[in-house]
Amino acid sequence: MDKVLTDRKVIVFQLGEEEYAVDVKQVGSIERILPITRVPKTPSYVKGVINLRGVVTPIIDLRLRFGMGEGEIGEASRILIVNVDQMDVGLIVDAANDVIDIPLEKIESAGEVIDSANIDYIEGVAKLGSRLLILLDLHKVLEKDKVQLQAMEG
Repeated sequence: MDKVLTDRKVIVFQLGEEEYAVDVKQVGSIERILPITRVPKTPSYVKGVINLRGVVTPIIDLRLRFGMGEGEIGEASRILIVNVDQMDVGLIVDAANDVIDIPLEKIESAGEVIDSANIDYIEGVAKLGSRLLILLDLHKVLEKDKVQLQAMEG
């Protein structure tokens, strides 16, 4: 069988002690933390916008989006530039760890493993040895904010 169909390539990143993953096809780039311009009347997890190579990009703090509390921005902190429905959005994460292939048979439904308020955002969970990776559904993570973020971009 074709290897491409049996593995899923993801970018692994960290929020607190937990490791999350998003499909590599949705990530345009991984950036160091850049100066963020605050935008009034936005939810607290929307940090503002950055000018990334001439493109105004809204920035969301994923820790705050998931109700985890604000984290320290450190040397390892990164902004993942993701593309969802033709819209670029930056996601602040504690660290971007690596790019890996996850065998599809290692991915389980989130409901079987996780009991969480954020279950709606979770596409599945992958167990790789001692690691537990939470696969995010970026469409659902950003769904409620899409209209507001598009207004910020344009």
